[in-house]
Amino acid sequence: MKWFDIATSLIGTREIVGPKHNPTILAWAKRLGSKILGINVVDDETAWCGLFVAHCIAEAGIAPAPIAVRASSWATWGSNLRADRLAPGAILVFQRAGGGHVAFYVGEDATTYHVLGGNQSNAVSITRIEKARCVARRWPTGVPVSGAPVWVNGRGTISKNEA
Repeated sequence: MKWFDIATSLIGTREIVGPKHNPTILAWAKRLGSKILGINVVDDETAWCGLFVAHCIAEAGIAPAPIAVRASSWATWGSNLRADRLAPGAILVFQRAGGGHVAFYVGEDATTYHVLGGNQSNAVSITRIEKARCVARRWPTGVPVSGAPVWVNGRGTISKNEA
């Protein structure tokens, strides 16, 4: 899936701490614009997980979720996927204290999803999030699901707050 290849190529993109902002992240926001994002993103301090997913999806030629900057907007976008039909590139939406998070499915272990997302420790990275926090599993409507669930090693830190 083109969107997942794009996402993978961006691993390591990070916020700039302090008054400066990453021009790459700001360029994604400028290209998408406030009509798609729902707000005018002017810095990399804004929660940008939804921006990252929207950028990858749009670059693949697929319309993003309305108000794409909000993680929760992705919970009704596209088509629903059952947990046993997940494939790399599926969009997963999570709840957390103070908001939500959206990222791409990479794989899973018994208790966590391994996801590739933006604004995970202020960077594009792969992290583990508890399956119990997942509120939606989505796939672009009209695009055949290619792949199957991927079981991976379950070692490492489990994210509690992706902001």
